[in-house]
Amino acid sequence: MKLKRIKSEGIAHNSYLLADGNEAVIIDPRRDCQIYVNLAQKECAKIKYILETHRNEDYVIGSLELQNITDAEICHGDALHFKYGEQNLRDGDTLKVGSLSIKALHTPGHTNESLCYTVYRDDHHKALMVFTGDTLFVGSVGRTDLYGKEAHPTQAKKLYASLHEKLLLLGDQAIIYPGHGAGSVCGNGISDQDFSTVGYEKKNNPLLQLDKDAFIQRAVSDEMLVPPYFRKMEVYNLNGPPLLYGLPPVKPLSVAEFEQHMHQPETVVVDTRTPPAFAGSHIPGSLSLWLEGTSAYPGWILDYNQRLLFVHERKSDMNTVAAHFFRLGFDNIVGFLCNGISEWQERGKPIGHIGTLSASQLRCWLEEKTPLIVDVREPNEWKEGYIKGVERIFFGHLAGKADSLPLNKPVVAICSVGNRASIAASIIKKERFKEVYNVLGGMTAWTNLGYPTQK
Repeated sequence: MKLKRIKSEGIAHNSYLLADGNEAVIIDPRRDCQIYVNLAQKECAKIKYILETHRNEDYVIGSLELQNITDAEICHGDALHFKYGEQNLRDGDTLKVGSLSIKALHTPGHTNESLCYTVYRDDHHKALMVFTGDTLFVGSVGRTDLYGKEAHPTQAKKLYASLHEKLLLLGDQAIIYPGHGAGSVCGNGISDQDFSTVGYEKKNNPLLQLDKDAFIQRAVSDEMLVPPYFRKMEVYNLNGPPLLYGLPPVKPLSVAEFEQHMHQPETVVVDTRTPPAFAGSHIPGSLSLWLEGTSAYPGWILDYNQRLLFVHERKSDMNTVAAHFFRLGFDNIVGFLCNGISEWQERGKPIGHIGTLSASQLRCWLEEKTPLIVDVREPNEWKEGYIKGVERIFFGHLAGKADSLPLNKPVVAICSVGNRASIAASIIKKERFKEVYNVLGGMTAWTNLGYPTQK
């Protein structure tokens, strides 16, 4: 038996290949799915099944893409009417892969069709492992707010039953392989451990120590943001996303071609260089989204009808960024500026700038002038402390609120270290604010210097 975990950074998504003998199964594949075929070939195994734990909402599922390459059967829960796939599994249904039996457990709560997949050997009656999707994480559980406020208590009640009446009865020995790790928007307080066991979680997962009423109360009190792109993912993952037939190459553009595309309607330039590089010089009107941030944040700040142009530090960055965007369903990629910002500058094209401040400079400013400081972190981060007098606007909500900020003051964006503040500063700058700054080092530097905060 061979097990391989495939991590997708940023969205903290885990998918898996489980092989036994010459057969294999894939659990929750991502859209750029050639990696599963390559891994199966290394194990001399044919991919027999593609298992989905639920209708994922934070990335485009790669099941159809992978089926197009392998002819494997797609399986998911029968509590939702998927428009694709061969097998709608019910609670207790079992599939055979080599000498392994994979049993579907219906575990509603995060979503109503959620399934966990328990693995047994034919010669062993105890569960070896369980793929828990978004039902149970290491140190946490799945969010239960996706059906709205009124349904939240009911979903929390369902999740409690799924955990205590299904998963925790598998035995302490069962290894837990979750659908997400630390940093995912699908749960609060997820541990950075890759896997766990039922026994360990029973003793150490704080949410499993609660009785039913306390569990429901805790779930309902959790304030979690719902990215706007979730709606698109839910449609794609119900009906089946468009096939890419492999990741298409992205066209390199000359300055003249790039400029021509820039002026087309619904076109946005995304600059993936570091915040300091973006602040020093960028194409006016472009959006700052540092390279690592392209894996998780496009769905907060971009629309699916927009045409996308890119500026990178290195040509090879386009491969990474394209994979990130395709995983989130952003397929309308036009091209990238082949020789980067340096050629743009050498051609004498217009350049934009954003100011930068250190935390100590910001402290001095507050004694001399009255800038408008916008804290663009997430609400749960504000609870840890913020600078007195700041405007608190999460960066993902800023596009609709930037025009309400006063034009007669310098605007200073701050986050934890300066990455999300660079996104915010570029959004604010695009609204024709003249004096915009990013605090490099952010609240991390502010607190390290011992400067005051309030809660």
